[in-house]
Amino acid sequence: MELSKSFTLNELTKSQEATRLGIENIPNKEQIQNLKILCEKILQPLRDYYGMPVSISSGYRSVALCETVGSSAKSQHTKGQAADFEIFGLANKDVADFIVQNLDYDQCILEFWNENEPNSGWIHCSYSSSGNRKQYLKAQRINGKIVYSAMV
Repeated sequence: MELSKSFTLNELTKSQEATRLGIENIPNKEQIQNLKILCEKILQPLRDYYGMPVSISSGYRSVALCETVGSSAKSQHTKGQAADFEIFGLANKDVADFIVQNLDYDQCILEFWNENEPNSGWIHCSYSSSGNRKQYLKAQRINGKIVYSAMV
């Protein structure tokens, strides 16, 4: 099923972890609609602007899958409102800055990005039809805990 001209439902729901552990990862109609909007508002504009593939590492995740990978049942991934991705060959911060400066978004998080390694980590970006907070954050592991702080 196509979510936009460059993205499919399979691409936004695939999970090696779910397959390996036998966890069902099938979104309902509302979650699929949210994935379509995420593609329309965030992922497709990136694909169109850069003219390069957007590599999705995680899109929709069921509650069971989120909890298994150490995320929260309240994650926007469970609603189909978030994706983790990279555009290989481009610095993650440059792509995140483009999102923040040009697109409507809820959260844009540079996950485990290191300024000394431009390609480190990945981008988590979400979109909410009920209102976007426009939070630009970075996530780092400090003393074994994930700490979120504002990007400046």
